[in-house]
Amino acid sequence: MCATNKSNVNQPSNPQSWTSAQIPGITRRMKSIKTFSQNLAEIRVRPIEHSEEARYQSLMAEHHYLGALPKIGETLWYVATWQDQWVAQISMSGAALKCGVRDRWIGWDFRSQYGRLNLIANNSRFLILPDWHRPNVGSRVLSLVERRITNDWQARFGHPLFLLETFVDPRRFYGGVYRAANWMELGLTQGYRRTHQGYSDTADAPKRVFIRPLYHDTRARLTHPDYQQLQLTGDPNIMLSAEQMRSLPLCFSDIKDPRRPQGRRHRLPVVLGIAAGATLCGMSGYKGMANWADGLGQQARERFGCRRENKRYVVPSEFVIRDCLVRVEPGTLDRALNLWNQAWGLQDSALAIDGKTMKNALDETGCQTHILSVVGHESKACYAQKKSAPYP
Repeated sequence: MCATNKSNVNQPSNPQSWTSAQIPGITRRMKSIKTFSQNLAEIRVRPIEHSEEARYQSLMAEHHYLGALPKIGETLWYVATWQDQWVAQISMSGAALKCGVRDRWIGWDFRSQYGRLNLIANNSRFLILPDWHRPNVGSRVLSLVERRITNDWQARFGHPLFLLETFVDPRRFYGGVYRAANWMELGLTQGYRRTHQGYSDTADAPKRVFIRPLYHDTRARLTHPDYQQLQLTGDPNIMLSAEQMRSLPLCFSDIKDPRRPQGRRHRLPVVLGIAAGATLCGMSGYKGMANWADGLGQQARERFGCRRENKRYVVPSEFVIRDCLVRVEPGTLDRALNLWNQAWGLQDSALAIDGKTMKNALDETGCQTHILSVVGHESKACYAQKKSAPYP
């Protein structure tokens, strides 16, 4: 997509040595180069309109070797134009969930990166349309996207963007267009692909990883200890380690299974461990828990202790997760989660004590009931919750 200008190759370097027969052809080529340089400066980049999405997808499906990509989550589609002609198309979407060389460059560990992934955008598609395969078009379009994407992302999704990433298949491309646009190559991925069952069992073809920092202190911003300074809403999620996955079901091993023995396919500690793990990773609701479980790879399912069928580990369905959670006694579940939190949760430097009076909640003597809670500042864990009475 990016080529070297070879229009002057093999031409005499000294104009005085040009023959009269060469001058007209050389003049035409110089005019053509000047005209193309002017055209390159007139290229503009903008987000596509809703009415243009069908055309965008059609061209992507026709000309990109990977085909069209649906708009999922935080995604911006751009088109580069020259006058009224479409020159190139770019898709910027959510960052890759796992990328070792990227995370090491940033300085992320598995705890910090998961809640900050939306500070990175992935260049998931880049298509230069057939009539515009000319020198420097690709790097020009990339630079124009870089200049405006931070403002576009903030306006559309309400949070900043600090880094761009992309993956290049070395079997097809060298990545010259990204190198020409001053992107940095970090190395290769491990080669595993994300599938409907989680991740592929075997490595396919590793991809080249390129990144483009949008600020001079991008790494400092991405690793800033104060989550609120990143303008992200909600609490940061975590990414479970292998040890944490194995430990979660153990916390629920003493809870009595309220279900009938007949028809049980999944052990109760496994179901509760998966539900707790999904919640820790930001999922909410039974459907979200089930979708998170479906996305687990075979190694992760083994760590949770899932049932093995036909040489593959299977996860509980949404119905099973819901059925178990509504049957288990809440106090027992809360105590089990506190055990896990004491071993793996954040250490609190301060505690917040809060009390509330329950309106119209009177005991047999007519005294009003109060609730006292003790919550950790850093971990948000509830260490104690006590109902008290009497009250005058």
